[in-house]
Amino acid sequence: MKTMKKIILSYAILLLLATTACMKDSKFLSVPSTSILTNEQAFSEPAQVLSILADLYNRQLDVTNFDNWQSFADFSESFPSQNDQDFFVKRTSWNFGEWGTWDYGYIRDVNLFLERCAAATKLEEADKSRFLAEARFLRANFYFEMTKRMGGVPLILKSLYYELGSDPASLQFPRAKESEMYDFVISEAEAIRDLLPANATVKNRASKGAALAMAARAALYAGSIAKYGTNTPSVSLPGEEVGIPAGKANAYYEKALAFAKDIINGSAGAYALYAIKPDPVDNFINIFLDKATNPEPIFIEDYRLRSGKVHYFTGWNQPRYGAEEEEGGRINPSLNLVQSFEKLDNTFAPLAVTSGGNPVFYNNPVDIFADRDPRLAATVILPGSNFKNKPVDIWAGYMLANGNIITGDDRGAQRPLPGTTNPVQVVGFDGPINAKEFTAQTGFYIRKYLDPTPGAGSRGTNSEIPFIRYRYAEVLLNAAEAAFELGRKDEAVGYINQVRTRAGFPTPLTEAQLTFDRIVHERRVELAFEGHILFDMKRWRLAHIRWDGNRMSETELVTNIGKANKRSTQPWGLWPYKYYAPGDPNNGKWMFRIVLPALVTGVNNFQMGNYYSFISDEVRANNPKIVRQPNQ
Repeated sequence: MKTMKKIILSYAILLLLATTACMKDSKFLSVPSTSILTNEQAFSEPAQVLSILADLYNRQLDVTNFDNWQSFADFSESFPSQNDQDFFVKRTSWNFGEWGTWDYGYIRDVNLFLERCAAATKLEEADKSRFLAEARFLRANFYFEMTKRMGGVPLILKSLYYELGSDPASLQFPRAKESEMYDFVISEAEAIRDLLPANATVKNRASKGAALAMAARAALYAGSIAKYGTNTPSVSLPGEEVGIPAGKANAYYEKALAFAKDIINGSAGAYALYAIKPDPVDNFINIFLDKATNPEPIFIEDYRLRSGKVHYFTGWNQPRYGAEEEEGGRINPSLNLVQSFEKLDNTFAPLAVTSGGNPVFYNNPVDIFADRDPRLAATVILPGSNFKNKPVDIWAGYMLANGNIITGDDRGAQRPLPGTTNPVQVVGFDGPINAKEFTAQTGFYIRKYLDPTPGAGSRGTNSEIPFIRYRYAEVLLNAAEAAFELGRKDEAVGYINQVRTRAGFPTPLTEAQLTFDRIVHERRVELAFEGHILFDMKRWRLAHIRWDGNRMSETELVTNIGKANKRSTQPWGLWPYKYYAPGDPNNGKWMFRIVLPALVTGVNNFQMGNYYSFISDEVRANNPKIVRQPNQ
């Protein structure tokens, strides 16, 4: 179906005002107006209802999104190469309110939509049924997002009204148990699954596949919180507003597996892994670009050129040198992430910077990444690679035989080399240059989501590639994890190998090789920059271990790669240099240095109080039934 229109009806304003108006809703709607539609008018035509519903779709919550590139520049997976954003790598802790939300305005708007749509008399029953199911999906998905951040929250399923002078206690609801929130999300998905289209081409609206994908993810989260919450007993509350009893873990894992298998077996539509391009790098890149022939996305945030809804993510993050607007370079993936992409023989190893204490030389800078998981080059722009058929100019300078470095402080700076008089370029136009914003300060740029279409990196055009919220590869990984936790490794390895084979691995993993470390690793590399790492680390109760607030040494950085509990508190870089030693057989070849960017003076410190975001003093003062989060 065509992309939904942005809200253009004035009724959207009415719906917003209804959330804050002091007068009774019935009186407010009875005020005559020539510019505002009544409920009966607004819910009389499918196109008008869809326009109202579009606003609710547009306000769904994501921890990362294209309009906020900074949300990708955290967790030591990347570095923000914009000077006024360097607080990401200078701070020494996350505040307790980080990632939190208490947006009951949105919940009220969905509840109002459900009530008004249900009361409509001029809609065909088929249309009404689908609209109601879509709104229930949006409400459930939003409550899921709230629960991931806050734990149990008040579960409000109808619009509430306050009469002046009445007792506010009637509007004060306690927090539900965390398990009750997950149960609600799962039960809503079960209730609406067959009221939504079982059609894999429906991606920007709720579908049966989207409902099942939401349920599978929610059940998996609940199961892992129940299982791994035993490792952090302080992250709980006596009333279970936070924390899920361990005895519930397997039942949730069973549900997660069942929901995922419903999608895998085709009952929700013809979803599949994207496998159209013969080259595995190009194929993975195009998962996020191909809107025409792509069976993998299940639920997306869509954009359309000339629709009023486009994004500038490519403009902000494309290689700056030679870009359409001479702008970009903001998200610099870290060496922490880059080296986690394993070798094609299914082993983990640091990149070969030295051997026996001596530098390793390469004919081309990209050669150091040879025989690695193809998803690396599809996720990260590497030194020596191309973007939009143009070479990326990432190199840090000349390395002399005595270890001295000749470089510059400006992009593409020129200086004479020893024994010469004519200046030559001594640093890449894309850097890396310490503290030089918009250069590749880690030695890398992001590749995932960058749109190579002409105009996508210019402000006059922008990009229309979608942000994928649920996709089929994640469903397979959810199934693999649930089956693994249930002790069904034979089943689990089959699901994970489907993802790895598509990625380009020639040899499948065996049951014996499938471990919890592997489960964690596979999600990290397959789903990099898709908004999963924070909530994965939280539900496995690994966040306080990975981001423990202590500085990292280079030795720590390059050891224990692929381990679930590996620390990663600072984003490191890998800088390429041309070797300058006339007469030496390695003259003109490339070598590398592992570097901690100069602006990285802080550490990521995830405290026990960060597992559930702070509920404001104002909220708790207005509702004394709201229990404070633990460890805050």
